Amino acid sequence: MNDPARLADPTRPVHPDRQLPDVFQALLAVHKANDRHGLARPLRHLVHLRASQINGCAHCIRMHAREAREDGETDARLDHLAGWRHMDDYMPAERAALAWTEALTRLGGGCEPDFGALRAELRQHFSDEQIAALTVEVAMINQWNRIAISRH
Repeated sequence: MNDPARLADPTRPVHPDRQLPDVFQALLAVHKANDRHGLARPLRHLVHLRASQINGCAHCIRMHAREAREDGETDARLDHLAGWRHMDDYMPAERAALAWTEALTRLGGGCEPDFGALRAELRQHFSDEQIAALTVEVAMINQWNRIAISRH
């Protein structure tokens, strides 16, 4: 409690990865486990980037855009992602996943999405296992965004 560094600058960021390395490793293990459930890597990039845009996490936006480009995603699709509803760059399955991402990222605010309709749209393109994996991806990127933003 009387850590001199903490007392010297009480506004300095806390780094969960340094303070709780076992928890951090467990969070990383979730991604490895979820990777085995059939979501295409390019789709995961779009989901991670879109949630990060909504959450305003500059670190995650840079990282996920870079990773998407390294895996072959085009600059045009990445540039258009914030306005995906109004662009023709995205396939119907991607649109369903992006709508799900936005619904699970923008919780509250008085405008509750129709989760049943969103699930029905997802089921036209994905198995229930893949929808579950997508849900975990959205939850995890929102968590990572919040951890990264806490260090601003």
